[in-house]
Amino acid sequence: MLSPLRTRSAGPPVAAPPATREVELAIEGMSCAACAVRIEKKLNKLDHVAAAVNYATATAWVTAPPALPVEALTTAIGNAGYTAWPTGSTAATAGADAAGADAAGAETAETEDGATAAARHAAYLRRRLIVALIFFVPLTDLSLTLSLVPSVRFPGWQWTLVACAAPVALWAAWPFHRAALKNARHGTSSMDTLVSLGIIAACGWSVYAMFFLDRGPAGESVLHQLSHGSGGGIYLEVAASVTTFLLAGRLYEARARRTAGAAMRELAAAGAKDVCVLTPDGTEHQIPAGRLRPGDMFVVRPGETIAADGEVLFGQSAVDRSMMTGESVPGEAAEGDSVVGGTIALTGRLVVRAVKVGPDTQLAHLIRLVEQAQADKASIQRLADRISGVFVPAVLISAALTLAGWLLAGGTAEHAFAAGLAVLIIACPCALGLATPAALVAACGRGAQLGIFIKGYQALESSRAVDTVVLDKTGTVTTGRMSLAGVQTVAGTSRAELLRYAGAVEQASEHAVAAAITAAAEAETGAEAETGAEAETGAEAETGAEAETGAGAETGAGAETGAGAETGAETGAGPLPAALSFRALPGLGARGTVGGREVVVGRAALLAESGMPAPAELAGPCRAWEESGCTTVLVGWDGAVRGALAVSDTVKPSAAAAVAELRALGLHPVLLTGDNEATARAVAAATGIDEVIAGTLPAGKAAVVRDLQARGRSVAMVGDGVNDAPALAAAGLGLALGSGTDVAICAADLILLRDDLQVVADAIKLARGTFRTIRRNLAWAFSYNLAALPLAALGFLNPIVASAAMTLSSVFVVWNSLRLGRFRVAGPRRDQAAGPRRDQTA
Repeated sequence: MLSPLRTRSAGPPVAAPPATREVELAIEGMSCAACAVRIEKKLNKLDHVAAAVNYATATAWVTAPPALPVEALTTAIGNAGYTAWPTGSTAATAGADAAGADAAGAETAETEDGATAAARHAAYLRRRLIVALIFFVPLTDLSLTLSLVPSVRFPGWQWTLVACAAPVALWAAWPFHRAALKNARHGTSSMDTLVSLGIIAACGWSVYAMFFLDRGPAGESVLHQLSHGSGGGIYLEVAASVTTFLLAGRLYEARARRTAGAAMRELAAAGAKDVCVLTPDGTEHQIPAGRLRPGDMFVVRPGETIAADGEVLFGQSAVDRSMMTGESVPGEAAEGDSVVGGTIALTGRLVVRAVKVGPDTQLAHLIRLVEQAQADKASIQRLADRISGVFVPAVLISAALTLAGWLLAGGTAEHAFAAGLAVLIIACPCALGLATPAALVAACGRGAQLGIFIKGYQALESSRAVDTVVLDKTGTVTTGRMSLAGVQTVAGTSRAELLRYAGAVEQASEHAVAAAITAAAEAETGAEAETGAEAETGAEAETGAEAETGAGAETGAGAETGAGAETGAETGAGPLPAALSFRALPGLGARGTVGGREVVVGRAALLAESGMPAPAELAGPCRAWEESGCTTVLVGWDGAVRGALAVSDTVKPSAAAAVAELRALGLHPVLLTGDNEATARAVAAATGIDEVIAGTLPAGKAAVVRDLQARGRSVAMVGDGVNDAPALAAAGLGLALGSGTDVAICAADLILLRDDLQVVADAIKLARGTFRTIRRNLAWAFSYNLAALPLAALGFLNPIVASAAMTLSSVFVVWNSLRLGRFRVAGPRRDQAAGPRRDQTA
């Protein structure tokens, strides 16, 4: 078995060394992954500073000396052309010595600033996209028509095109121009540089051609235009299409980042907003959770969230720890036990002494692990941005060499300028710019029909290399809900009688095991129950929960007389009777009086203490249940054990088929859980998984993923809970169930909305198909440029022909991307997915 706890070997450290501190910064102004790399380089140039920038969440994690002020970090980022400020967690840590209310207020203010900035940026892009869409269709139609069919030109047609193009090329495309200017000031280039140059070149040449080159008669034919020596090409539709499509892609990314940030903020706020503090004189009063300090005593009532990590001073309660540990069965907390903030008390009142509060709690640490692991992946730039770093300077140099070459060869200045400009126009990155957004839009549309949400390009790039799929157990492979797995009675006791007595006692308990027994008892023995006053057939009516009146009253020994009426404690189909004198025994079970009999339900030790040792005939079944990972409960009354019940988490019906599909894709499945070894092995055997890693805490899950990666495996992680989030973020490909927690969804690359585990294989196949499509799009775009650039430089390409070629290149990219709409799932899931009934061609 892999060690669940290993020190991470790359990326920002989980715990800073004593001589350093960790600072989280929010960054505004990044437009592509190249921006994140540029900021990292600026920060890492500072002495003793190590930084990792996450483009997806617009944050930077910086390890810096304590003496280095935060202002020095934000200034360095500002010098790179971006805006930065400390986040709420950093501000709260820096102000830990301040008053509690002030620190809490600072944290809230910083969180609101981040949310406001994300909303403002999304609205900024939305306004520009709306304007681009309004002018896109008429501008494209007019530009193509008036360029290729001069006979339809009318007086002032040039100014009409300029009026339609200006809002798109100047105002709507301003985000690209502004980013290109920032890049130019710092001597770098990115995708924005390509886009801005393409828009400016297309519009500049079009204006020059309309007003200075096209002086021929209006009746010239299309053939004459194509052979016109001056060119006369109009490329305004190129500028409009590039601007519109890329703005749509940027808005999609901004919304995804905003959703991710909101999920993190909601998770941080969901721990506990208020806490009931207990003063030394015994009085209680409510305060904001942010004002809780180590050493404070606070009260937690049933159903409330524990506000901080601490130690129980008084009381007992079952605690739902599934969010933090992944355990499907709640644990028991009593005096002297440690409890974790963010978990929920279920059954009893606790008085807790706070030990770790605010950013020091395990929940806060878990959130930081997610963000830091995401920052590890942000260093992988998008393919187009990596290539643009070389492509843009190459195009600019080629254009300059073309201009100089024609002048040195004796060509006219106008012809030399036209040839140099043709190089820029032919290199217009319309197809390159559409390669990723067009495929993402098509894949996201089809994915939505299949219950798959693709959050970004990173998921597609990672999916191609995945060879190992790590599956969380609770809530992912299993339903996460306890259910009755087995019943064994002793001689003389029926199954219905055993369930009815056990259900009557357990219906008063809130424990997950008790709820499963109660549900099974109601389903099997109470399905035909009468409602209302619980009247029974005949002349008898049951009163209370202990006796019946009339001739058919049952004796204490259980014999029926008269008309054969039954009490609620026998095998009839009435509703479960109430248990009098109910008493919950945390960690052991419960007892109560049903039909005049004292019934005990719980562990073998509890029944032995009550004088009811387990008979030998139950030893075998109980041992087999426990070895298979079930929780075993004994039931006894009248001084003897009457039977045993087994309760377990249920494996999802689609789990085994999903594992088989993953294997068919050449993937190796691994089961990872915080639950015990026996339970994990039983689930693995039921689903066909060979490798099991059990008993792993949340931070350990991320360490397991990194351990697998260190062994040369490319890992995909599938999970749904907060405890899975660090592993989802650390994995090369994270897949979160849509029914899971916000933080798990935030950390993942793919979100699976369908309640069918086979969607995991579908998601990986769709992601791989989309990545192949993007690669084909990029290959076509660059092949087109590499072939056309020499022809343009030598003066062999008429600008109108070049414009038509660029348009056809974009059409090919869009057509190739739309083929993803034909992606299909196989077998019985076809009817679940809407869409064209054609074969998969992705």
